[in-house]
Amino acid sequence: MKKIVGILFMIGIFMSSCNMPAAGVPDTQIATAAALTVQAAINVTPLASPTTGSAQVNTATQTTESSTPTYSQPMASVGEVTNCRTGPGTNYERVAQIFPADQVKIIGFYSPNYWIVSTKDGECWLSGEFTTPVGSFAAVPTVTAPPTPAGGAPEAATFPKNGWTYFCYGPGSADITLSWKDNANTETGYRVIRNGETISELPANSSYFAETISLLSGQSVSYQIQAYNEIGETNSSPANITCP
Repeated sequence: MKKIVGILFMIGIFMSSCNMPAAGVPDTQIATAAALTVQAAINVTPLASPTTGSAQVNTATQTTESSTPTYSQPMASVGEVTNCRTGPGTNYERVAQIFPADQVKIIGFYSPNYWIVSTKDGECWLSGEFTTPVGSFAAVPTVTAPPTPAGGAPEAATFPKNGWTYFCYGPGSADITLSWKDNANTETGYRVIRNGETISELPANSSYFAETISLLSGQSVSYQIQAYNEIGETNSSPANITCP
């Protein structure tokens, strides 16, 4: 900038000299020299101003790890042997018995307290009262109950006179034979119950069962025959046996 001001100052002097007599230098030459000086001043390339290095901002790429929710298959277990039925109630036919060592897959839920599970015997309904569920339940669908079975529970079986026999022998063995009257017309089958536990299931129209058990002298055992269908079940009177 100072250089340009100096050049302009010199031009001013040249211009002033135009009005002064100068020997041997024509006016046109002076004017031409002044014009060239001005042009040179205009064409002066200014010095490049120092540039500051551009700051580079390193943006750290943040990888957001999207955590995938862990899904675990919902399962159910029971604390004691529990009947699993075709619907939410004892008036539905039993499909399977779930034992404490079993874990069955939960495939549905029925409000307020039934789980639909998958077993080796088929799908069935398990009461939440006896069930401990574990796993992820968000994807478990809610289902509706099947129609209530029509009709009623089957008529109970009866033991005729001498309807059971037994033979105790050796060191604590007994042969037991049970015969009953098949009074039902709508039964799905029969269950043999010994001391309150189901030990055998028999088809409809059955009327006989036999087994050998360990029974010491003076010990007793009690049997009942249970007729069942989709509506419910009925039990015979007990047959009580004691080895002499």
